[in-house]
Amino acid sequence: MHLRLTRSLVPLLAGAFFATAALAVGAPFSRTAFDATQQAGKPVLVAIHADWCGTCRAQEPVIEALLKSPKYAGFTVYRVDFDRQKDAVRRFGVQYQSTLIVFKGAREVSRSTAQTAPGAIAAQLDKAL
Repeated sequence: MHLRLTRSLVPLLAGAFFATAALAVGAPFSRTAFDATQQAGKPVLVAIHADWCGTCRAQEPVIEALLKSPKYAGFTVYRVDFDRQKDAVRRFGVQYQSTLIVFKGAREVSRSTAQTAPGAIAAQLDKAL
């Protein structure tokens, strides 16, 4: 019985591990780091994310693939946890998870919610270049 239970848990545990590992795009949001990046004039993507959000999970591989391109290598990505970082969510005036906000230095240049199309997200990032 014990062996059976263990075998049935392996796929479940592996799935949970890979789901968590796939959500690693961007540094956790810190106001100090974000402000310093803006003051340096760098392009920034802020991703408002919730682990339970299917759209957020769909955005992850798109963002990750785009950031591997030399064109977007200069971007700094910050990830705001929609459920745990309510101060940051309010600071950005966000009502929904899966919101992407692009800054060129201190100026916001693009914002979208629930966008998962690679071309549309790339067009958002282009506005900060």
